[in-house]
Amino acid sequence: MSFLIKTIEDSIFAKRSLLLIESKINLAIINIYKKLKKGGKIFLCGNGGSAADAQHLAAEFLVRLRPSINRQPIAAISLATDVSTLTACGNDFSFEKIFSRNLDALASSRDILLVISTSGNSKNIIDVLKMAKKKKIFSIGFFGNSGVKAKKLCNLPLCIKSNITARIQESHILLGHYIFECVENKILKFSK
Repeated sequence: MSFLIKTIEDSIFAKRSLLLIESKINLAIINIYKKLKKGGKIFLCGNGGSAADAQHLAAEFLVRLRPSINRQPIAAISLATDVSTLTACGNDFSFEKIFSRNLDALASSRDILLVISTSGNSKNIIDVLKMAKKKKIFSIGFFGNSGVKAKKLCNLPLCIKSNITARIQESHILLGHYIFECVENKILKFSK
């Protein structure tokens, strides 16, 4: 089997695993929609490629997801984009606090937190989930096959059945686009 075929088959397997958690995905859509409808915001975070995904998905809500649909902006904030704040917090407190400190300052129980982590074991992801729990902020997690620590702290863990980081990340962005498109459809339907 060629490496290309194996890569594609691994990607299909990882994405197909989303069908096993369809009911959880639907719960994510409902919870995000309800929080936004009540004036809440969605906060997103992750490390490395997951930070890029958090920023990407926040932009989809703030600007637009589909070029054919112009709508009002949707409040979404990536906690991984402010270099000055991230480095100040990492230097003055610890890297572990870079997301939780910002969430503590900016979010309330009206909001929702979406964490993206292939491992689910990053200390700053664990810490931000603890802060969300403390502030009664509903949390959704996009994880890989591992990540037992983060799964236990998250209100709604959505796990990709794969141990391959690249396949997990590919599935996370598909999952994010799908969820956000469904939320956008609900907003458009009920705003008419």
